[in-house]
Amino acid sequence: SAQTRMSGIDIGGRAVRKGAADAMRQFVEAAGRPFPAEVLLTVDDISRRGSTPLVVVDDGRVMGTVELKDIVKGGIRERFAELRRMGIRTVMITGDNKLTAAAIAAEAGVDDFLAEATPEEKLRLIRSYQSQGRLVAMTGDGTNDAPALAQADVAVAMNSGTQAAKEAGNMVDLDSNPTKLLEIVEIGKQMLMTRGSLTTFSIANDIAKYFAIIPAAFVTTYPQLKALDVMQLSSPSSAIMSAVIFNALVIVVLIPLALKGVRYRAVGAASLLRRNLLVYGLGGILVPFAGIKLIDMILAVMHLI
Repeated sequence: SAQTRMSGIDIGGRAVRKGAADAMRQFVEAAGRPFPAEVLLTVDDISRRGSTPLVVVDDGRVMGTVELKDIVKGGIRERFAELRRMGIRTVMITGDNKLTAAAIAAEAGVDDFLAEATPEEKLRLIRSYQSQGRLVAMTGDGTNDAPALAQADVAVAMNSGTQAAKEAGNMVDLDSNPTKLLEIVEIGKQMLMTRGSLTTFSIANDIAKYFAIIPAAFVTTYPQLKALDVMQLSSPSSAIMSAVIFNALVIVVLIPLALKGVRYRAVGAASLLRRNLLVYGLGGILVPFAGIKLIDMILAVMHLI
């Protein structure tokens, strides 16, 4: 189990066990048997290579060590680097010993790791991040991951994982690829960016549009508004018609943008905010002035108003 960190089977009067080296050492020594020093050296060598050592014990006697090698998927280091550029911190949580965890973490390029983690420690780590006001996303595949997956704000269970993990997660990754979390974050951020960009443009557009047409439309009633009539539209009726036509054209242009989404860039939130305010905020102010003035000139030339 996650607490004993060993498993095995009883055959007749024999107790065959395999598990983590420190847990097996305690098990052997509790039975009054010595734990070979050469096995400890072998365990350290295996751990430093980034593999997982499992010690096998047969009826209290240490038989040897099995080396399990986790294969780090190609390109995962680059994917974690992309998450880092997005301002997302990656933490690897594993039940392996510290030497193995450190080697795998260095190979994969994660920011931090938690070794020899029990389900309670995984849950405690996620809660500690959440208590700092952070949003936590987690991927997992084991029954031991289920409590932490249920606690995380975004939980992605692997399709190759246990049923408990799948039920605890918000979604199941059919490809069983932990870096799929990057695509989930990208899609989520793109949706937020698109909504924020369109909202920013719409507010700026409305402010500029009404600032442009109100002085022209009511200047005859309130001559003081002449000072605000910076666009010098030809007539009140032309100002209103130009604004209506411009508004209809802008909606046609914005629909494809809303469906396709704003192009996502793997940069921090502050940089994205500055860029969107510059492009869609400033653009939402300048475009109506230019567009309404152009339409007003066309209407005047064609004598439609």
